[in-house]
Amino acid sequence: MKHRGRHRRRRRGAALRAALAGAALALTATATIVSASQATVAEDPGALKPLTSAADTARLQLQENLVPRRSLDRLAEAMGGTVGVADVLADTDHVLRPAAACGSGDRDSLPVVPATTEAYCWDPTDTLTDDWRPASVTTSSDADDDGLWGANRVVLAGWTHSAGGPAASRGLARVAVVDDNDPAHPSYSWVLLTVPSVDGRTYRGLTSQIAGMAWYENKLLVTTAPGSAEALYVYDLNRIQRTSVLSARIGRVPGGWSADGFRYVMPAVGSYRFTSGACSESGAPCPSALAVDRGTAPDSLVLGEWTPAGGDRRARLWRYAFDEDPRHAGALATDAAGRADAVEAYRTEASEIRGVLSYRPPGATASQWYVGHLPGAMDGHGSLWRQDRRGARAARCGSDASHRCWAENTGSLSYAPDTGEVWSVSGRMLFSVPLRSIDASLG
Repeated sequence: MKHRGRHRRRRRGAALRAALAGAALALTATATIVSASQATVAEDPGALKPLTSAADTARLQLQENLVPRRSLDRLAEAMGGTVGVADVLADTDHVLRPAAACGSGDRDSLPVVPATTEAYCWDPTDTLTDDWRPASVTTSSDADDDGLWGANRVVLAGWTHSAGGPAASRGLARVAVVDDNDPAHPSYSWVLLTVPSVDGRTYRGLTSQIAGMAWYENKLLVTTAPGSAEALYVYDLNRIQRTSVLSARIGRVPGGWSADGFRYVMPAVGSYRFTSGACSESGAPCPSALAVDRGTAPDSLVLGEWTPAGGDRRARLWRYAFDEDPRHAGALATDAAGRADAVEAYRTEASEIRGVLSYRPPGATASQWYVGHLPGAMDGHGSLWRQDRRGARAARCGSDASHRCWAENTGSLSYAPDTGEVWSVSGRMLFSVPLRSIDASLG
């Protein structure tokens, strides 16, 4: 059964938000906000430069590849059927702690400017080692315009396993399905992302950095590892499946189905490849950030590219339209051959992009882009810039008036139009910040 939210929007109480913000976020840094025009040339990513030539836009074309429906159905039947997000939320076994109950190291990873309104650290069982790290986030406000999935307000956070630790887990990707119905007591369960075999008789773990993740209608799109033949993998939130054996193996095992100890798996239903080939310095981009933009017509998927600091290669920001045909729900708009073309594209001087948003204020004629990226050393707090065709602006903070005011080890961005919040992850926390506060911090 498909669960789409069609319920009245739920507004959180001002008193609860104030309590969460006040208890969680007594940050010690003193912020001085100035225009990014005062930034050094090396820091300021400058104005966005439109890409309009056929040679530039052709490199952004995607080819859709779908897993055969019969293979997905065979796998689901063998595993005892599918479950949905509501089933996973009813079975949560981990708890998020409010910032006031988190360690100082966790709280120090939050943005210095602006202050967050909701902030949580993860269950201690998930942070005993650095083998798994959070990198991406998306919410039910991306999935549906009333902010709910069925009757639930949900946050999805994508985690990636490092190259170290247990061999069976290396490079895997998992998603925390967070019950955010009560912001004072959020909880979550894990779902391992997998890739089914062509015949649907088993599956393997997805090995991906999932630096970017976007939930639209019933589909979840995630980025893959740089250099992968696939640019994006596609998942169906209505095709979550239960495992029956808790072991380190992945796939069909004696006695049932296993997923490296996880109780739920979600098999990919498709993928997108660049028609110009795997990402490279001279060809197709390496997507590092995804977000849904519900301010365009039709709604669209925005992407940002990872490029190294100090290099000659300039990152690209671009978007694809989502398909409005209900028979192709949650997927990108494609032509008869299954190809999706970018409908807007830019170059930016920002490097090491870890988050991207696009938002068009009411009455505006063009969208503003928000780009979060790491410092050159990939250590410490990152920066969050608002860019358009005229220039870029960011906040300053601390005694050195640095632009490194955003989260530490910053992750992807997700905007919730129904609440006005921007969700993100640091290396240690899940948090949200009002978009209006971000704009106000820019001076």
